Amino acid sequence: MDIDMHNRDPNDVNSNVRVSFDDVLAEPEGAHSIDCVWKLSYCCFNCGKNCAYRCMTFFFGICIAFYWGCEFAAIAFEQIWIVTPMLRVFAIYCGSCQKFFSIIINCCMAPVCQTCGLFFSQITVNHGEGGGQRSF
Repeated sequence: MDIDMHNRDPNDVNSNVRVSFDDVLAEPEGAHSIDCVWKLSYCCFNCGKNCAYRCMTFFFGICIAFYWGCEFAAIAFEQIWIVTPMLRVFAIYCGSCQKFFSIIINCCMAPVCQTCGLFFSQITVNHGEGGGQRSF
């Protein structure tokens, strides 16, 4: 796989940390510094930001990248070799439990529910002229 040296964030993962001079420092109308101060501030901001970032990545970037590579390898290993097989075992056991409870409910609860259904199906309500007589 080739590395794109120009677009280093093709998936826009770090769009929230795009920081430029205009995002941090701004002078509203009526409060302007001298033009040379504003221009030098721009240069100092960019120089400081770029130098500090490059120094930190030079000293720590490779080690941190190695750490995150190992971390994501461990996560992939856990998902492939531990979590997915455990979920499959859990699904098998749940299928057995589902059959077990289905048999119990069909044996114990179904006759009771059918009897109640037959009992209550025999109830009739008559709204006659006598003020709503009910016969059972």
